[in-house]
Amino acid sequence: MTTVLLHGLGQGPESWDGTAKKLNGEVLRPDLFAPVRGGTVTWKGIYRAFAGYCAELDRPLRLCGLSLGGVLALQYALEHPERVEALALAGTQYVMPKGLLRFQNAVFRLMPQRAFQKMGLSKRDVIGLTRSMLDLDFREDLGKVSCPVLVLCGERDKANRKAARGLQAGIPGAELAWIPGAGHEANLDAPEALAEALRDFFR
Repeated sequence: MTTVLLHGLGQGPESWDGTAKKLNGEVLRPDLFAPVRGGTVTWKGIYRAFAGYCAELDRPLRLCGLSLGGVLALQYALEHPERVEALALAGTQYVMPKGLLRFQNAVFRLMPQRAFQKMGLSKRDVIGLTRSMLDLDFREDLGKVSCPVLVLCGERDKANRKAARGLQAGIPGAELAWIPGAGHEANLDAPEALAEALRDFFR
């Protein structure tokens, strides 16, 4: 089986290193921003590139996404249900918190350019990306998710607890698990605990 791990904004594929080595089977960690670097960075562009990446993998996929990666995985599972065998969503919002995103963008504008180098995007790219996500809203579609779903949230990730419970309530049969000792970046805070939850779910 093929597991695809999708990183969040401010992260790269290496953020999954600790978790990936504890999982069974083929584990892929694409760089979600690589296809759009050097051009206009928008949600539609990143999603289109990710959908193209998945189309080249001619086999059922188990998707696990954190934050932005979780939103990507959710949208893909809704639009391509025949391709997704299982879905794990960590620290994922299904309705973009517009107030929080606008506040985040205001903070980004005050940050130095070097703070964005880790993800390989410019400050302008990141601000443009988050602005392009403001209207994403999957509330009406959650009931259409047809594969098994595990909703994950770090026990210290207060900002995403409500969304985690909403995903569990809205997706038929979805399970909810809290990752001990983890904040929002569960793949960095508690990679082994996250891997254990994923192994149990995928079995």
